[in-house]
Amino acid sequence: MKLVRFGEKGAEKPGMVDADGAIRDLSGIVPDIGGDTISPEGLAKLASIDPASLPLAPAGVRLGPCVAGTGKVICIGLNYADHAAESGMDVPPEPVVFMKATSAICGPNDPIIIPRGSEKTDWEVELAVIIGKRAKYVSEDDALDHVAGYAVTNDVSERAFQIEHAGQWTKGKSCDNFGQIGPWLVTRDEVEDPQNLSMWLKVNGETKQDGSSRTMVYGVKHLVSYLSRFMSLQPGDVISTGTPPGVGMGQNPPRYLKPGDVVELGIEGLGSQRQDVIADPE
Repeated sequence: MKLVRFGEKGAEKPGMVDADGAIRDLSGIVPDIGGDTISPEGLAKLASIDPASLPLAPAGVRLGPCVAGTGKVICIGLNYADHAAESGMDVPPEPVVFMKATSAICGPNDPIIIPRGSEKTDWEVELAVIIGKRAKYVSEDDALDHVAGYAVTNDVSERAFQIEHAGQWTKGKSCDNFGQIGPWLVTRDEVEDPQNLSMWLKVNGETKQDGSSRTMVYGVKHLVSYLSRFMSLQPGDVISTGTPPGVGMGQNPPRYLKPGDVVELGIEGLGSQRQDVIADPE
């Protein structure tokens, strides 16, 4: 299944994509795409529904982030060997873990907002893993049982805030609209192998990232198991698993986003996003 959330920001409704790619309204069936809805039992209930029996969503409606009630966004740094190389950094002996504030989450086609004082806002196409069942101390063999599905995310980053200021990376990752997630939550049964997905990103029509989840250092099973050693993973939590090479920081010379740019990105089988880059209006 492909599950979506649609409507104005803060008032999104749950939806399901039918065989023709149209969005069907699930609000008469479930309250939202989160919590109980993305549990194994909740997904089994939705799988029994004929999408054609549901009302259509309005044409051209805005898409919100594809999961609701996210308690934490856990990001993995330097998780692609080729990206670590372009960053001039060694492959880490364990996953590099940092957090992105949930206030950064937005819809897949919502704009990238350049924060005040930024000169180095960057792009990062990433595979998002969405937790559907509480995970604590789980083995790699059981890890995927706790995954509801997968989505595209853009781990937008302000490199000066992230690297050149003292302290940890979180402040360079958490500005408003630095976390586009969607368009869909694609349930785990529809993704045969999360470690074999092509992924791409373009800026103003020019391909910048063209990679595959095959080059992940630490795969999805390992990440879910590893993280569950240090914190419980709750339904709706998102793991952003790292980016392939081609980020702006790795260009020669480096190339960062500016108002007026257009970013497009996608992952095989998981859909695509499009974002206008704008200055912060506040």
